[in-house]
Amino acid sequence: MLERRWLEMTWRDGLFCHWPVDPAVAAETLPDRLSVATHGGDAYLSVVAFVMDDIRPRGTPVGLSFPELNLRTYVEGPDGPGVYFYNLDADDRLGVAVARRLFALPYYRAAMSATSRSDGTVRFRSRRTHRGVPRARFDASYGPTGGAFAAESGSLDAFLVENYRFYADGKRLYRGEIAHEPWTLREATADVRANTLFEANGFDRPDGDPIVRYAEPVEVGADRIRSV
Repeated sequence: MLERRWLEMTWRDGLFCHWPVDPAVAAETLPDRLSVATHGGDAYLSVVAFVMDDIRPRGTPVGLSFPELNLRTYVEGPDGPGVYFYNLDADDRLGVAVARRLFALPYYRAAMSATSRSDGTVRFRSRRTHRGVPRARFDASYGPTGGAFAAESGSLDAFLVENYRFYADGKRLYRGEIAHEPWTLREATADVRANTLFEANGFDRPDGDPIVRYAEPVEVGADRIRSV
């Protein structure tokens, strides 16, 4: 649990797409003080898309909402296990500017939309508009295909989604903490029409189909980003 929740929000319309990769693929991209975390001998690269809804400082009655898209892997770090972000694309000009100016975190401006359809699927589109960085596009329709479940402790699903700490390499190594109830997941399908996040971050596209999960909405508290 967080000692203090600086921000409160709801995450909804969540998509997790996980690709297993050789640990060496991720290891060579990590900053000092981070090492690759594996499950069953595999490292993972994950594309995660969702809407950050009603983001507000604690006690503020009205918040902002916008989509976010990230590429991440899983690591062991100085403050414990967590995820490592390669990019955080967001449709929020002010938030992106603040994160880049204060911390040099890998936030990028993007034109994004997330539209829920009557059949229960979500259409999520992102086109990076940030100048001076590699272009990136993502366009997918996704939705649940199975019943709701919570990831069992020690399972691959738990390894991939039950993470409450993140690291990012900016002016120095930073980490953030979040808190929420365990994810409610569903097996899902995703029709991905465009995804250039791997190329934009210097990776070859992983082989095979990803593990796909849809996430039910969850209320989230977040602490301030701090240097490690």
